Amino acid sequence: VYRLKAYEIPDADRNTKGMNVVNLLPIEQDEKIQAVLSIGSIDEATYLVMGTKLGVITKTKLQDFENLRKRGLIAIRLREDDELLHVKLTRGDADLIFVTKNGMAIKFNEKNVRSMGRASSGVRAIRLRQGDEAVTMDIAVPGEKLLIASENGIGKRTPLDQFRDQTRGGVGTKAYKVTAKSGKVAAARVTKDDDEVMLVNSDGVAIRMMVNEVSISSRYSTGVILMKNAKAATVVSMAKIKKSELNADDPDVEEIDDDAILDRDEKHFDNEDIIAMDEFSDHLEETEEFT
Repeated sequence: VYRLKAYEIPDADRNTKGMNVVNLLPIEQDEKIQAVLSIGSIDEATYLVMGTKLGVITKTKLQDFENLRKRGLIAIRLREDDELLHVKLTRGDADLIFVTKNGMAIKFNEKNVRSMGRASSGVRAIRLRQGDEAVTMDIAVPGEKLLIASENGIGKRTPLDQFRDQTRGGVGTKAYKVTAKSGKVAAARVTKDDDEVMLVNSDGVAIRMMVNEVSISSRYSTGVILMKNAKAATVVSMAKIKKSELNADDPDVEEIDDDAILDRDEKHFDNEDIIAMDEFSDHLEETEEFT
C-alpha cells in the first residue's frame, strides 16, 4: 500500500495518457496497481477488505495504514501464484460476494471475517474447485443486481436476493451457467439499474451499454449477447461508468479494480472502478462509441 496526496499528481486533460506511475510511487518493476482508493479522514470504524484470485480475504483496520512509509507498507501476504483482485472500504458489516470463473458465487457478511493485522495472509472466502479461481469481490448491496459477463461476450443480470447468505469458506452456489458457447466468466459487478458499464476485450475494443438493457435471468442461466468479439478475442474486463457532475454527456470511466469511496447505502463504502485506459486508447478512438 502506498499513499499519495492528490495535489502531487499533475493535472492533465482527460484524453491524455498522464504520467507514468513509477514517477509518482516507488513501486517495483514487476508490480502493477490493482486499486486506487480516495480516502479523506481515517477513523477506527473503517476497514480495508481485500480479496484475491485464490479466494482469500483479509480485513484490516484503515488506521493500521495511517503512518505509511514513503516506500509503502505490506498490506497482504500473498500465497504463491495468488494475486490481489479487489479492495473495498467498509464499515465492518457489509455483505460481500465472490464470483469465480467457473460460475460459482458465495455471499456472506463481513462480520464472518475477523480483523487482522497488516501483512496477514488472510482466510478462505470461497472454497475453489480444481482449476477454478475468483474473478471479483464486490459489496452486495440489497436491492441491486449482479451483472456477469463471460469471455465470449455473453452475460446477464441476477438479483442479489437470489443468493442466500452463507458461511465464509464454502463452495458457494451456482451464479452462471458456463457452456462452450459462453466461455468462462470474465468479469462480474454489482450494479444498479441506472448504471452504465463498459466492456473491453483482448483486442482493446470497448463498448458501452446501459445496465438496464441487459436482461434479468436466474442464477442457472447463461444470458444474452453483450459484445460480439472478432476471431479469438475474449472479454477481459468490465467497468462502471459514472456521469460527470459537470457535464452529463461527459462520462468518467472508473476502475474495475477499485477506487473512490462511495457511500452506497449510508452504511458501507464502496470503491468505484478506474480502468487504466492507456493501452486501449488507440482502439477506443476507432470505436463507434467514442467517435
